[in-house]
Amino acid sequence: MDSSHQSNYKLSKTEKKFLRKQIKARHTLLRHEGIETVSYATQSLVVANGGLGNGVSRNQLLLVLEKCGLVDALLMPPNKPYSFARYKTTEESKRAYVTLNGKEVVDDLGQKIILYLNFVEKAQWKELRPQALPPGLMVVEEIISSEEEKMLLESVDWTEDTDNQNSQKSLKHRRVKHFGYEFHYENNNVDKDKPLPGGLPDICDSFLEKWLREGYIKHKPDQMTINQYEPGQGIPAHIDTHSAFEDEIVSLSLGSEIVMDFKHPDGTAVPVMLPRRSLLVMTGESRYLWTHGITCRKFDTVQASENHKSGIITSDVGDLTLSKRGLRTSFTFRKVRQTPCNCKQEYVHQVYEEIAGHFSSTRHTPWPHIVEFLKALPSGSIVADIGCGNGKYLGVNKELYMVGCDRSQNLVDICRERQFQAFVCDALAVPVRSGSCDACISIAVIHHFATAERRVAALQEIVRLLRPGGKALIYVWAMEQEYNKQKSKYLKGNRNSQGKKEEMNSDTSVQRSLVEQMPDTGSRDSASFVPRINDSQEGGCNSSQVFNSKLPIHVNRTSFYSQDVLVPWHLKENPDKGKPVESFGPIGSQDPSPVFHRYYHVFREGELEALCWTVSDVRILQSYYDQGNWCVILQKA
Repeated sequence: MDSSHQSNYKLSKTEKKFLRKQIKARHTLLRHEGIETVSYATQSLVVANGGLGNGVSRNQLLLVLEKCGLVDALLMPPNKPYSFARYKTTEESKRAYVTLNGKEVVDDLGQKIILYLNFVEKAQWKELRPQALPPGLMVVEEIISSEEEKMLLESVDWTEDTDNQNSQKSLKHRRVKHFGYEFHYENNNVDKDKPLPGGLPDICDSFLEKWLREGYIKHKPDQMTINQYEPGQGIPAHIDTHSAFEDEIVSLSLGSEIVMDFKHPDGTAVPVMLPRRSLLVMTGESRYLWTHGITCRKFDTVQASENHKSGIITSDVGDLTLSKRGLRTSFTFRKVRQTPCNCKQEYVHQVYEEIAGHFSSTRHTPWPHIVEFLKALPSGSIVADIGCGNGKYLGVNKELYMVGCDRSQNLVDICRERQFQAFVCDALAVPVRSGSCDACISIAVIHHFATAERRVAALQEIVRLLRPGGKALIYVWAMEQEYNKQKSKYLKGNRNSQGKKEEMNSDTSVQRSLVEQMPDTGSRDSASFVPRINDSQEGGCNSSQVFNSKLPIHVNRTSFYSQDVLVPWHLKENPDKGKPVESFGPIGSQDPSPVFHRYYHVFREGELEALCWTVSDVRILQSYYDQGNWCVILQKA
């Protein structure tokens, strides 16, 4: 009811309840969205409970609104439980305000909701900046015919014997079958030594050959995963492990359209429509840097325009509606990589040789739990520090006989300058007699190995060195930088470095080092994917050499979006002393300083323990989380 008449009219109990709800809606919009309503009539209304975010589609709301007059514009922001309506005249708007306020409607899910309308000065919404598809992403519409779609769907037998290795797996969010190799969802990888019998179905051959000829793929796939999604089901955001598969990953959508969400590490989100019978092709940055996933919901926000089929769901709030999901089946094809990637040599060994001095200057404070482990060992114990760096832990307990080893000659030289015992070797082949050590530590080392096989081999080498009953302490960088509702010191140190330098204690994590977003080399997206690195091979140094890393570059002080990442180390020459100093140039700066990138495989919760259990004659004494690191203490049987 118009507030000007309330003083001369005694409200009923129902009307009082409605008025309270309307006022509450008004206050909620102001508090949470900053939308101010007005007490006088205008052409524009904000409709609380009438939005895409609570299951009301454009057509459904228009049917209700147009009963009161000609709707000049209807703006429906994505994921919001309200919308804006602008009528042709103020009289029509006032009619809607009186007629529809408190009106019960049924949303697209069949649930009853009540609309609350308030006048606003203008029906407007701040448009988001135009988006582009992630680089390397392509959607090809109508890649197959409806007859071919029917044939492929009928070829999938979801009722076959469950003893068959290719048969459906029971997953929380969908049904799935694997061909060629089983896809392991715990690490987004395959065991290439255990191919499934039969390979890929023959029915796929003609399609794959066609896609090869047309250039959508460069390698004929040898692994296929079929997923079936009921309406409301989805798949968590992820990046397929870079070292497991060749570059392109393609997915064929059958049965129903779907919106797949792509997200950049800087927080940019791009919803992409995948029409029925379309082929999604992921290469380059879209494959290695952006996560992709399907949100669990029964309706997708889509373009209302009939001519819009595939591609980005734009931010045009005047052209958004809801689309009910149907039963969708996807055929995802990958080519298993048979040759090892060169991440460790190119992004670990060479880099640490270059940055050894600067790295050592940031490594001076031992971590308390590691000190506690070393000081608890019996006097006279022989201890090996595998990957000792600058020897930070070699002198913690003078009652121990400690020896260190590291792959970097320059870091070992620093250890020797500090009068520590250290030598150069690979962590997979330590030239020390088996069973000769009472204890070992491996701090921030195993996460530098690029494959699960090499990480297991590193653990086996540590266990080989231990005598029976000997103990080892192992630290690796955690993917979960927020644990038990608390952020690690790494995330807590997140500060806006735009236009200023950051100071930070790089010992806030065992291997924290200097991490930052890449300086802009043309566009922000390309800068966070194509790194610059010093060429430390013979032939000199070129700090601006550009190459395609095919790995996401981690952004300083942010959560991880991929388990396999490159972590930047930024050097800057001190003009006074000629020595490198810490530097955090703002995004977009043209800093000529070399930026080095180190490969990391950050561990998920439980992954380190699972790795330890694959090693024989070992039991885990303790596992814990320590400021952004997963840690175990194991004992040799």
